[in-house]
Amino acid sequence: MNLIYKKLIELGLSPLFAEYLSVALMIIFIVIICLIANFITKKIVIRFITHIVNNNKYQWDNILLEKKVFHKLSHIVPAIIIYYFAEAFTYQALIEKGAITYIIIVVLSLLGSLLNAVHDIYQTFEISKVQPIKGYIQVVKIIVYVLGIILVIANLIGENPLIILSGLGALSAVLLLVFKDSLLGLVAGIQLTSNDMVRVGDWIEMPKYGADGDVIDLSLNTVKVQNFDKTITTIPSYALISDSFKNWRGMQVTGGRRIKRSIFIDTTSIAFCSEEKIKELRNIHYLTDYIDTRQQEITDYNIKHRIDTSNQVNGRALTNVGLFRMYISNYLKNHPGIHKNMTTMVRQLAPSELGLPIEIYAFSNDINWAVYESIQADIFDHLFAVASEFDLRLFQNPTGNDFKAMSPIQLNKHENELD
Repeated sequence: MNLIYKKLIELGLSPLFAEYLSVALMIIFIVIICLIANFITKKIVIRFITHIVNNNKYQWDNILLEKKVFHKLSHIVPAIIIYYFAEAFTYQALIEKGAITYIIIVVLSLLGSLLNAVHDIYQTFEISKVQPIKGYIQVVKIIVYVLGIILVIANLIGENPLIILSGLGALSAVLLLVFKDSLLGLVAGIQLTSNDMVRVGDWIEMPKYGADGDVIDLSLNTVKVQNFDKTITTIPSYALISDSFKNWRGMQVTGGRRIKRSIFIDTTSIAFCSEEKIKELRNIHYLTDYIDTRQQEITDYNIKHRIDTSNQVNGRALTNVGLFRMYISNYLKNHPGIHKNMTTMVRQLAPSELGLPIEIYAFSNDINWAVYESIQADIFDHLFAVASEFDLRLFQNPTGNDFKAMSPIQLNKHENELD
């Protein structure tokens, strides 16, 4: 700038005007150089890098390009030029501090974008579904940003950054309080990951927080769950450690979804089967072999033990509820929607005021919710319809229509019984 000032004086300008004009010309010169450098960086260097990235077989560099890592790197060039020409101005120290501060901020932004790119690159690998690193990336970001802020402050006040770091020791209690959730989230994230308790894509249930859906994001402080009504529930990461939750991943991995539901039999309709009823039920495809085998076993047993079969109470005999239970078992084994390699069971539960529960315990071979419900409904639709073939009545509490169907005499008798 002194050279410009001398040239202006030689041209006959006053010293004061020459000083101001030389400063203006110097600023214009620096701005032009910065614009040229920025143009070269963005229009030539960045385009060249983009061309190389788009024409190779690797995908990780495309992610770096999408996160604008190279673009942010180009912002450092003008700051370096300004820092280099700072000695030409009176306020050299202030300009240098401003340039360095800007460089630090750009570097922080660059590192943030680079860390985001690292996370996205990691997401392209299958291991990311088992071992997410988003929480760790956020911890590194916090450390980088804290160090960056310390460097900016140290640069502006002209002190050694180590002095500021030593002063932070006295504020450790405050920092622990401020970053309490982050620290708890970090510990929880390590435990969740190391114990493989939850992954992105898992279906979890946590009634305390109203969560029932798929995990869509695992971060340092929170776990986001998209419920089946498409709402989003945010759960603190440490809550998954301190509270209980249900993870349906096992069901998804095995490929079978449990069906566990009962139908209630009116116990007054349970009876021994007559010979005519046995012949009628023998025509049912799923019972033919069973009735033949079972009848032979019963006959042999009664003959062996010389049992008088004129009364069905003596010896062994077939019951309608027993045949119904066997029919359900064979029906499930042959149903195309039931998983054949998983437990299939039809059992009696303890009788109650609702009747005798016959519980179906099986697994569908499709875990899709809609398909699962369709399979389950198809099974019970059939069982409700076929129960009458066994002379069994399904229990349900009487409705208004039941009372209307009763004659006045029956209704009065029923009321007297209640009294």
